Amino acid sequence: MSKIAFITGATSGIGEASAVKFAAEGWHLVITGRRADRLKTLKEKLESQYNIKVLTLTFDIRKLDEVKNAIAQLDNHWKEIDVLINNAGLAVGRGPIHEGVYDDWERMIDTNIKGLLYITRELTPIMIANGKGHIINIGSLAGHEAYGDGNVYCGTKHAVIAMSRAMRIDLVKFGIKVSVVSPGATETEFSLVRYKGDKTTADKTYNGYQPLTSEDVAASIYFIASQPKHVNIEEIFLLPTAQATTNIIHRENGTK
Repeated sequence: MSKIAFITGATSGIGEASAVKFAAEGWHLVITGRRADRLKTLKEKLESQYNIKVLTLTFDIRKLDEVKNAIAQLDNHWKEIDVLINNAGLAVGRGPIHEGVYDDWERMIDTNIKGLLYITRELTPIMIANGKGHIINIGSLAGHEAYGDGNVYCGTKHAVIAMSRAMRIDLVKFGIKVSVVSPGATETEFSLVRYKGDKTTADKTYNGYQPLTSEDVAASIYFIASQPKHVNIEEIFLLPTAQATTNIIHRENGTK
């Protein structure tokens, strides 16, 4: 019997790569995001290529009413969720705390913390009723260390780590697993969003070394999800070989 994965932020990057990976392994999918056209294209591709079923849900994870309405659309079949991948997240802007842009802070807090909580709150009662479930939250290197000009983003990803540990305590008696995948530098739309569409600056993030790809991270997510029932991997923390910390990256061309 095929399993079902529910993936937030599936319109690009790690979320899209995870959808492809799980589909290739024969899983049915619920994929969510704000860009309906991208969800539709991905659904058609995966159903055609892998002979699986895909349900798309278009909503803004930051808006509780939209989250509730989306989850309410799930029929009994799609409620048989085996894995929730809380992938939706972003960094917006960089700068010292005393020059922080309030709107940037709100977007990061609303997406990375509140959005993750909204989805988890709506789906965990379903998992408990089903007697099964696995939550995989996407953390970050920024959830393990702080760096200059990354204050609020680091705070949100530290929160993901803390919330994951607390979720595990709350849900262990129901047999529901909770895991985290924390990647370092990964080449996705991440930097383009952080630098608000400034592609020149965003591209410099990955100059002179090989960052992780979305597929690298998706492989770790699937590895966690594919473990036997009695095995829960608490966290996979993966970095590019060239990266030691947020600010220590060996670049072949000598750039920083």
